Amino acid sequence: QVQLVESGGGLVQPGGSLRLSCAGSGFTGGSWTFSWYRQVPGKDREFVAAITSAGLNTRYADFVKGRFIISRGTDKNTMSLQMNSLKPEDTASYLCSVRYYGSDFWGQGTQVTVTS
Repeated sequence: QVQLVESGGGLVQPGGSLRLSCAGSGFTGGSWTFSWYRQVPGKDREFVAAITSAGLNTRYADFVKGRFIISRGTDKNTMSLQMNSLKPEDTASYLCSVRYYGSDFWGQGTQVTVTS
């Protein structure tokens, strides 16, 4: 059973930084892609960043390029999102996702609030 647990959200001032983490379990063999999405109530969920299980390929949404860095942990089932230069518009629930053998699995999300 695939499970994902996010951590690291919180309240931060504009220009500040946060580091989100995602701990996965239930997937070992083969390869997978980890992703971060974010969602604001009343809006569609939007893609933030992705990384392959080998850690060789990353992809970012244009609105986070140069500010956010996605990385894989030493444990291939974990990943992080370093978020720098945060803006109020980055306020959202951030969800970890993994695509494993064609199926998508989701965590519960961690809230990030950027406000002065």
